[in-house]
Amino acid sequence: MTTLRIATRKSPLALWQSEHVADRLRAANPGLTVTLVPMSTRGDEVLDRSLAAIGGKGLFLKELELAMLRGEADCAVHSLKDVPMELEPGFALPAILARADYADAFVSNHFADIAALPQGARVGTSSLRRQAQLRALRPDLQLLDLRGNVNTRLAKLDNGDYDAIVLACAGLERLGFDDRIRSRLQAPQWLPAPAQGAVAIECRDDDVATRELCAQLDDSGTRVCAEAERAMNRALHGSCHVPVAAYAQLDGEHLYLAGLVGSAADGRVVRAHAQGRGDAPECLGLEVAQMLLEQGAGEFIAAS
Repeated sequence: MTTLRIATRKSPLALWQSEHVADRLRAANPGLTVTLVPMSTRGDEVLDRSLAAIGGKGLFLKELELAMLRGEADCAVHSLKDVPMELEPGFALPAILARADYADAFVSNHFADIAALPQGARVGTSSLRRQAQLRALRPDLQLLDLRGNVNTRLAKLDNGDYDAIVLACAGLERLGFDDRIRSRLQAPQWLPAPAQGAVAIECRDDDVATRELCAQLDDSGTRVCAEAERAMNRALHGSCHVPVAAYAQLDGEHLYLAGLVGSAADGRVVRAHAQGRGDAPECLGLEVAQMLLEQGAGEFIAAS
């Protein structure tokens, strides 16, 4: 294989991630030509409604998958947190790259952290997971929708539309906005989206050459953690309609997983955590999902 075409969204973060993958593949395979195939997706185009309202995070993948099926691209690069728990038939994830910062970022021009916000402050986020955890901490806050790419969201904050916004640390760091992070919202008190901070490569399941090429970038530790988090989410039928959060840590042969399901409407949350074996991440994910259901997570899921 001498040429690889990577389908990618056009946002600055998506292009950064795809170029990062391209650079890694070029370095590992001298003589390989890697080109990007930038595309616009419905998830990028419809910004006046929440993802839950227009069909979920899978909207970021559909056009890229169609490009692979049409033979216009060999693979696609995604933020793994945007990849549905069940891939479309005929597709595979041959590589999950080493995870960057998993945490969410509190971003504000005037306040140091969530506790410092005044009563009734306006906080921007369209993520139900973030809304549920914000309401649990500060039920007085006014939570407002916030869509668009990282640059657009920061511009809305700077324009005075919000007192603070919540974004992923990894996205800010990748785009050089580290200095905008006022505080990290981190485990165990605050949990991220399943697989947040990890980048994945998707290709056709029957494209053996592309699968083998991309598999060179797979990080086994990140894959184990992501599989545990995604298995928990899958067992809960989690989607962008349900506020589900998860974070796994691998320590030698031991795997630790913390999970949360909440209500974006009133801030009620249930939490669970367990430890298992690193060679059985799906079993641990199922165990924590069951613990959450036993604590009443089903009520939040049914209400979504």
